[in-house]
Amino acid sequence: VQLQAYGGGLVRPGGSLRLSCAASGVVLNINGMGWYRQAPGKQRELVATVTDDSTTYADSVKGRFTISRDNAKVTVYLQMNSLKPEDTAVYYCNAEGKGLGWKDFRSWGQGTQVTVSS
Repeated sequence: VQLQAYGGGLVRPGGSLRLSCAASGVVLNINGMGWYRQAPGKQRELVATVTDDSTTYADSVKGRFTISRDNAKVTVYLQMNSLKPEDTAVYYCNAEGKGLGWKDFRSWGQGTQVTVSS
């Protein structure tokens, strides 16, 4: 299963961006999808995850970011509002589930750059 992320870019502080990440290949079941980010010189960190039952967010993005999922399209979205310079990072999507032959998979997207700057 491959993931393709897009929607990053340059935005001013206080602005908004919407990231999308679509899965391709044989996907029989999705356990969860999520977004992570990695800023220069820092470790990759969790931003938000979504399962059938729940969503989780990093404290730093609560109230500003919203994660959602379209099961039919096997796509995960991240709506980012009130962006801050500290949100600048490469954002990666992630998905776990069952693929061809009901084998487990865990895939990462290629990353999309988000830069928040005036």
